[in-house]
This record gives sequence, structure tokens and C-alpha cells, in this order.
Amino acid sequence: MQSQTIDIPTPRLEIRNMRRSFGDRRVVDDVSLTIQPGQVLCLLGPSGCGKSTTLRMIAGVDMQDSGEIYVDGALICDTVFRIPPERRQIGLMFQDFALFPHLSVADNVAFGLKGSKDEKRARVVELLDKVNLSWAIDQFPHRLSGGEQQRIALARALAPRPRIMLMDEPFSGLDNRLRDEIRDHTLSLLKEEDTAVMLVTHEPEEAMRMADEIALMRDGRIVQQGAPYNVYNKPVDREAVAFFSDVNVIKGVSNGALTDTPFGQFLTPGLADGAAVDIVIRPQHLKLDFDRKGKGPLPTASDGVAARGRVKRARFMGNESLVEFVMYYDGSELKVTVPNVFLPKEGTTLWLTMRRDRCFVFPAKG
Repeated sequence: MQSQTIDIPTPRLEIRNMRRSFGDRRVVDDVSLTIQPGQVLCLLGPSGCGKSTTLRMIAGVDMQDSGEIYVDGALICDTVFRIPPERRQIGLMFQDFALFPHLSVADNVAFGLKGSKDEKRARVVELLDKVNLSWAIDQFPHRLSGGEQQRIALARALAPRPRIMLMDEPFSGLDNRLRDEIRDHTLSLLKEEDTAVMLVTHEPEEAMRMADEIALMRDGRIVQQGAPYNVYNKPVDREAVAFFSDVNVIKGVSNGALTDTPFGQFLTPGLADGAAVDIVIRPQHLKLDFDRKGKGPLPTASDGVAARGRVKRARFMGNESLVEFVMYYDGSELKVTVPNVFLPKEGTTLWLTMRRDRCFVFPAKG
């Protein structure tokens, strides 16, 4: 029987075992990533975790201590060989639009282009039409709004047809409504150009909205990587859960592979007797039990066991209400989000249940 070979596409960008230190501090620690043409990978993590340093090394404005960078399978940089930044066919977009104030919009977009005057003009017109700013071709940047300047910066970055686009928090200076519009437009245009994109951000919502794949970074290392759905729903540790949303942490002690909680016993296999356990659940997966009030038929595995809590505080958050409880079982505090308006008085006793299929069980740290 003839065996079939599977063609594995060559990544547009590949970085292998990148490291960078400043003094005694390891800022980027053995980072490896690949991005395919037309794919958006989001490098997500808190400020200071090494995201921007990784981006600068790929761009060529900073040198790695070790590791290799490949574009379309060809080495562009290691610790000996280095192609200069201007020859890497990599575009850059930053929070600061960095438009030249003394140049017109047309000249800003054409700044990095080569070719005849007519060829440059044609490319400028094409891109300004794509970002819906043809009317501004002869304007100067200071005459444009922040969102319009961002679109000009995008057009300028795309003008030389880069194979890769590196974006460092490019939308953080825009207001929320405008940010969503510009992000969606930018993503559409980048995919249309079949550009591989690395987006650096510390905002989980932005990563979930834009990325095909998320690489979660912490202390210079990639701690988890995958599709947004998987990173959100199959977090690698308690910190990964908490990075995407508020969390409740129910603490317990494993005993015979079981841990007692206000909501009944949880299976905690693989943990030694006496091991401390963190059971983590997001506020939207705790529910108020108005029907059973802690009584009635036995709960299903999904519903869990009902537990009583006393309302500490309730606040309306716009699309939902946030209710904080003190649990009668052990005095612990839990947060619950409820759709629409629900503002029970302080001291009200209510029954809560939790979605066991939405809980994450981890060995406790510290």
C-alpha cells in the first residue's frame, strides 16, 4: 500500500528558541512561534512580560541573544547572520501613528515605496480607497481625526506589500466605539492582502476579537498557545483563567481524590491527600437558584449542589448586574453576574449553584 505524504505549509514567519536578557533579567526566554500567510497571531500578556521585545527582535531593531528568525523558510537573523530591518519585508504599526506632519497623506503613504512616480501614485490611490480615505489624499495629518490617522498609518505600512505585519498595541489610543470599527476594518484588509500578522496586546478582548491563534505570554515565556476558544475554555493554570476574566477561587484540601466545597464534593484525582486545591470558576458560571432554594430533587452533575450566600453588595454594570456574596459555609466571598438588572438588598440570603463543567481544578500555589 502506497503511503501518502502530507505537505506541511512553510510558515510565513517562524521564530525558534528566542532569548533576550537585559543585565541579569531574562526578558524573553526560549520563545518559539510560527505564523502562516493570512493568519493573525496575538501575543497576549501583561505589561513587562516580553511581548514588545519579541516584536522588536523580529523587526530587526533589537538583537536576540540566541535563537533564529525565518521568513518563508529563509533565515533572516541569528546571532551571526542578520538581514537589516529595511530588507525584511516586515511592516510595523504602533500606538503612536508616527505620521510625518510635514508630508501630505499621499506622501506619507508613499514614503516607503519604490518605483516610478505613476506607480507610487497608483498604489497610494489603491490603498486610500481601501481605507475609505481617498478624499484625504492631499490633506495633512493634523487635519484628520485619530481614527483617520490610524487608517493612514495602516495604508503606509501596507504600501510596500510586506509579507509580515507587526502591530504593537496599535488601537489603544482610540475610544472604544471607534476602536472596534478600526480593528475590524484593519483585520479585513490584512487578510485581503494575505499578510501574516503578529499583534501584541495586553487586552484579552482585543485578542479574542482579532486572533486566529493566541500565544499567552508570562515572564518572558509562552505559557499557552492555541485557538481563542481553547485558550479561554482549557486554561493551563489559574493565572491563565484570571487573565481573561474575573474569577472566583474556592479553596479546599484533597482527601481521597475528593475535595469538600460549599457546593459539594469535587473530584480531584492525581492530588495527594492533604494537598491544597484551587477550584476556579468565572462569575457568569455561578447561578442563582430561585426555583429549588436548596431543596427539591437531587442536583445533576452539571448543576452541582446548591449553597447559601448572603448578599454583600450588588451593582448594575450596564448589560448585567454583579452581585457579591459571603457564603454561609465558610465565610468565603464569591461574585455572580446576572443578566439585566438584579439588585437584591444587602443581607438578602439566596441559594447559588455552579456549573461543574465550567470549573477548573488546579493545585494551589503558595
